[in-house]
Amino acid sequence: MVNIIIISFVYLVGILILLIFNELNYRRLKIKGEVTRKFAHFTSTLAVVPFPYIFDSHWYVLALALIFFATLLFTQKIKQLKSIHDIERKSVGSYLLPLSIYTTFLISSLLDNKFIYILPMLILAICDPMAAILGMNIKKNNGRIKIFGYKLNKTWLGSGSFLVTSFVISIIALYFHREIFDLKTFWLASTIAVISTLSELISWRGSDNLTIPISVLITLLLFL
Repeated sequence: MVNIIIISFVYLVGILILLIFNELNYRRLKIKGEVTRKFAHFTSTLAVVPFPYIFDSHWYVLALALIFFATLLFTQKIKQLKSIHDIERKSVGSYLLPLSIYTTFLISSLLDNKFIYILPMLILAICDPMAAILGMNIKKNNGRIKIFGYKLNKTWLGSGSFLVTSFVISIIALYFHREIFDLKTFWLASTIAVISTLSELISWRGSDNLTIPISVLITLLLFL
């Protein structure tokens, strides 16, 4: 019990240091808010991947998620932490991230299956920022995707990079989880890549922070 509380405190301090470091980079190096926001997304989400091996109860994760959510809400109200909030588009992604982490962890904990938490978090941590950064910064031959004549706020390069990295992460993770590389490993990794990419593609105002891990989790529950 005491050790878990100490670890939770260490995580809180670590997140605080990350936010301060991110804010300093934003202010002193004049890095765009979109970039510092994605850096925070990548590091914070990657940091929570080991949660199933650290916390034996979802209540600890809930407490951390609520603190993180409250911090984001408070800093936006007082117009601070611009490394997270200074973006031109409207987005609720930063607020959905703690909800996403807790919900995925809760389902994983209830089903006693660590893998259905770990893989969705890995895809969310790595694929989403990569797609965003490439989509925003490479303009040549990288038009926005159109579906039935409707132009989405997604680019071919961004979604393509998401698809490829999601497939690579999935096939490696499934191989180590199942301890065999067979046809099922390949088609399940392909299915996860396609479904998670579609979840990111049709997301709206940062809702992909929730739809990506949940879609991967459901796919694993159905086919793993």
